[in-house]
Parts: sequence; C-alpha cells; structure tokens
Amino acid sequence: MSDKQNTIRDFIAEGFQQGWKHLDASRLTSDQTLEADVVIIGSGAGGGSSAEILAQSGLNVIIVEEGPLQTSRDFHMKEDEAYANLYQESAGRQTKDRGIKIFQGRMVGGGTGISWTTCFRTPSTTLKFWADEMGVKGFSENEMRPWFEWAEKRYNIQQWKVPPNANNSTLEIGCEKLGVSWGKISRNVTGCINLGYCGTGCPVNAKQSTLVTTIPGALEEGATLISKARAEKFEINNGKITELKCRAMTPRGNAPAVQTIKIKARHYVLAAGSIGSPAILLRSENKILNPNGLVGTRTFLHPVNISGAIMPFLVKGEYGAPQTSYSDHFIETRLDNQKPGFILECPPLQPMLMATALDGHGKFHAEIMRQRPFLQVLIALQRDGFHQESVGGNVYLKSDGTPGLDYPVSKYVWEGIRDAFIAMSEIQFAAGAKTVAPVHRDAGLYHNIKEVKKAIAVLPMETLKARLFSAHVMGGCPMGEDSAKSVVNSKGHHHEVENLSVFDGSVFPTSIAANPMESIFAATAKFATELAKNMVN
Repeated sequence: MSDKQNTIRDFIAEGFQQGWKHLDASRLTSDQTLEADVVIIGSGAGGGSSAEILAQSGLNVIIVEEGPLQTSRDFHMKEDEAYANLYQESAGRQTKDRGIKIFQGRMVGGGTGISWTTCFRTPSTTLKFWADEMGVKGFSENEMRPWFEWAEKRYNIQQWKVPPNANNSTLEIGCEKLGVSWGKISRNVTGCINLGYCGTGCPVNAKQSTLVTTIPGALEEGATLISKARAEKFEINNGKITELKCRAMTPRGNAPAVQTIKIKARHYVLAAGSIGSPAILLRSENKILNPNGLVGTRTFLHPVNISGAIMPFLVKGEYGAPQTSYSDHFIETRLDNQKPGFILECPPLQPMLMATALDGHGKFHAEIMRQRPFLQVLIALQRDGFHQESVGGNVYLKSDGTPGLDYPVSKYVWEGIRDAFIAMSEIQFAAGAKTVAPVHRDAGLYHNIKEVKKAIAVLPMETLKARLFSAHVMGGCPMGEDSAKSVVNSKGHHHEVENLSVFDGSVFPTSIAANPMESIFAATAKFATELAKNMVN
C-alpha cells in the first residue's frame, strides 16, 4: 500500500503550492479581521457544495473549518491516527446519557472525508412527509430530481460494480433465502482500489469527498480556506449579522487558542452539521436567531443496533468496499401500519472499531475477537421522526460552550430495535451462521433461530443495555414555511435574519430513512444556486 500511495498525486498540496489560499489558524500570532461576500462555516457535504457554487458565481468566499487540513499523504489506514485526528471528540462523541455513540467528521471535508461512501437519494416517502406534514415546499420528487442528478455527476455517484466482500454478500444471501428484498448501494468513488478503510481517510483520493472535489473547486475560483478555526458566534445589529467571531485552535486542534478571527460578510452560511450549526446559533445568544425556541430541537439520528454472527467461512470484513448491499424491506413493508421501520446494511470491520463496538468483556469478548476473521455484522438504521412518539433529541450547550446532544430513545424506536435484532438474526442464520450474537449487554451466543428469538423477546430494550451507534445526525434547524414551526424556510434562509442561511443536514425536518450524504449534496446545491443568483444580480 505504501508504494501505491507514494505514486498518488497529492493535487491538493500542489494547489496550495501554486497559490490556493489557506490559513492554518493554529499558526496565528495575532488577531485577524477579514472580509468576504460570503462566509461558509463548515466544509462537509453542505459547506463544500455551496462553496464551489458560490465561488463559481464570482463571489468572494471564505470557508471556516474547525478541523485540520489533511490530504492523501496523511491517511495511513491507521485507526488510532484517524479517530484522533479526523473525528469529533476523537470518535468519542456520545449522547448526554452515553446511550448512543456518534461518529462525526472534524476535518476539511467534514463527514464526507470519513464516510463509508454510501449514497442514496432521499426516499420519495420522506419527501412527501415533509411536504404534507411539515409544510416544506419545492422538495417533491420531481423538483429534486435535477439536484440529485447534479450531485451524482459532481461526486461521481454510481452503483458499485465490483463483487461484494463476504460481509455484504452474506446479507444478500440471507435476504434471498428469506424472500426479503435487497439492493445494491451507489458509492461516490473514482478509481477505488477496494481497500475497505474508507473511515480512516482515503489514501488514494478515490473517495469523492468535498476534500478532493468541491473544496478544491472553490479554491480554484479564488476562495479562501481557514482550517483549525472554531466559529464561536454571530454579532447582530438591526436584524442583520455584522460579523462572525472565530477562535483559532491549538496546533493539535483539540482546544481553542488565544487568537481570534473576525469575519465581516454580506451573507453567512451555516454548514457545520446538525450539532455544530445549532450550537453556533445558541452561543450567539440573540433572540432574533431563535425566537420560538426551536433551534436544536427535532434533532434526529438513525439509532443503529448491531448483530454479529460467526460464519463457517472467512469473512475478513475489514477489506473491500465497506457498504455495497442493503435492504429497505423493513421500511417499505411497514409504512402503512405505522410500525417502526429500519434499513439494513453492513459496516466495515476494522479491529479497533469492532473491539469498541462489541459488548462483553474478558473471555467472552476475547473469544469473539479471536474469531474476528469469521465475524459477519449487520446494522439496522432506525427511521426516526415520522411518528408522534418519535420526536428526536435536543442540542444543548455544555458549561464550556461546546455542544452536546440529549437524545432519549422513545418506546416507539425501542420497538423497532427489538424487531431489527430478530430480522438481522433471521438473515444471518439463513445465510449459514454458526452462532449469532445480538450486541446487547444481556445477550449471549445463540446457535439457532428459535433460541435467539426467545432471548430477544425478553431482552430489556433500555439505554446502555442495547449498544447503539449513529453516524447520521439530521435536524436541529428544521425547514418549513411556518416560522412558528421551523427555523429556516424551504430555501434554507433564516426566517428572521436576512443575511443568514443554513445549508446542511440540520434543515431536514426528520431523519432521511437512508444515509443522508447525497440528500445534503442535492439540497445544498439547490439552496446555493438560488443564493448565488440573488447575490450576483
């Protein structure tokens, strides 16, 4: 791998050598004041897409990113390096009750830089719910089609043609034997060499993250990138933002430094994600930004529960494209009766990721890790936000001003988690599993479907009992046309502040019920294109 990586052209480093504008805020020795037409906070799916579109229209754009700028030469397929450098809170971010571990990116490229490259269009049922129940306009399936097509072209999203690794093929085999529908996943890659370590940063620039696509596209048009700078708060006067106050981070990037950066702009775009964007509005402590107390509310995850299985054949799930197969059978068949729904996928099985995800300790944990080459894992992403009992969580500020997420799991979602444990076990046994282990503190190893169903039926569905994870955070600044029920309108513009927009997944009124990256790409392209026209004309 090292020889291959050495042959990869680091065109991002070359760009900075040729004049792209980048300020590493951790190296500042004095305070700075800057000006731009537009300042964009965040460089992930929302920030990258909007930065390129706005810069291409001729606007002077500044991109502010709290995380570091790292490129292909910095990605070594080492989990200990990647989690510390590229993830929020060193991959230790959790909900307030510690019941759900949250994986979010903190780097130039945001979550797109450490994503597993899974892309879906927003399900039509989700778009219809937003229109019918949340008053969102302009997001019908037909209206969104050209924006999905834009995203698929710009980020090279297409179905993965390479045969799946054994982890994913097991999902396919089990579904086939049970008559459960399944499908192939599209991925945003070009020239992928099937390493499988997507979550640690792509060392060959195959993953078409914003790091290697739209951020360079914006820089090529004259945009300025500021890395290792935390956007703290907005200053507001007479209903308009007058400046953004930022704090430089220390060289390690894990704490604020002394130096400050003030940025004055005509327009401000929040794209810091569904925990970061609400936090900036809350830190700003201005009533006009949150007149109805909605900021940070209706924040949704896809709570994920896990089922492991020991197969009679080698799986080696750390190698090969991590997610290439899925089943939404348990969403599509449950829409009419309002039962909790979930989508089934497979995660990558890197050693550190698995060691921290599996439950148990001592001999039990060691035995499962010993059999890791034979371990197959399914995950269930719970569809949250579509039922009166699934209301999501709330972003709040900790004593030091950093954000947290309070996310009590509803009884409704717990019902879906129990159902998912059963569905995953059935698929794994149908595919030939020797034993199945639901990842739950009170569960064990089970040798047949009757045994595991009996156990799952009585397992307590409680916080810290079932191990839950999520890599998808949505909502917190929901969109809609009624300002009493939403923070921004259906174009991403803040209802009360004329020079503020929110262009990220925080505008989604519910969870997507599928991996949200492509939905953010498309929605942001729609928003940013209109903003560019309004600002240039």
